[in-house]
Amino acid sequence: MDDSVDDELLTIGAFAARARLSAKALRLYDRLGLLAPAHVDEVSGYRYYRADQIERARLVALLRQLDMPLARIAEVVETADGCEAADRLAAYWADVEARLASQRTLAEYLRGRLSGRSSEMYGKFVVETVDVPERVVITEKRHTLADELPAWIGASLGRLEEASRECGGGTAAPYVVYHSEVSMESDGPAESCVPVADEAAARAWAAQRGRAWETAVRVEPAQRLAYTRITKAQVAHPQILAAFEAVEEWMAARGLRQAGPCREVYFADWEAAGAQDPVCDVAFPVE
Repeated sequence: MDDSVDDELLTIGAFAARARLSAKALRLYDRLGLLAPAHVDEVSGYRYYRADQIERARLVALLRQLDMPLARIAEVVETADGCEAADRLAAYWADVEARLASQRTLAEYLRGRLSGRSSEMYGKFVVETVDVPERVVITEKRHTLADELPAWIGASLGRLEEASRECGGGTAAPYVVYHSEVSMESDGPAESCVPVADEAAARAWAAQRGRAWETAVRVEPAQRLAYTRITKAQVAHPQILAAFEAVEEWMAARGLRQAGPCREVYFADWEAAGAQDPVCDVAFPVE
């Protein structure tokens, strides 16, 4: 058969040669829904393509080299506006670079642990204790994995701080309690807490709210916390792991026992804080 079936269609072999791709790759793109042939012969099953599909074929191949998910490749190649398509690619690559930066930091942290330099890392954190009085808290609890945790913390604390106005106002910095590990394999749960002044008003608020956000009210007893203060940059994973471990090591060295779930106390305006500004206390109840 001649390479071209008519003036517009090309056999898969001819199209592959002009697109500088293999026929196998083109069959894969078809199967993935990224580049369908212009025509498939019902009898022979042969695939035929238009010459104007070459640019899309090359673009798909290049985007796959960026390990872009299939759904996002489809979004880029199907966007008619070139500037919008470029913006979609830029957004994807920004996500990739953020993930790589996080993984690079995690690799450095793990190198420190594996090489026995943990004590050197922990020495950067100053650990102290503070006595916290009994207080009423309104809370939201959620099972969440690590990748969704930051967004949930911001949203849940925002809701609780707004609700605190109905409960006599806030009386101390908000905090997040971890009842179990939160990671990419373990989903906690985590609990956002805001101390408030009026217990009766808080219980009325919780009763009206129902279980829409797993809200609750409880009285947290007086307790002593061992804590270390960290900057906004150190809140990022895995730097914050080193802070938790530093407090645990400090407790063990002094014979202190953990008396409740660990927590992060957010005492500063997160949005206004710079990377090196103190924003959070990593804390453990101790006895």
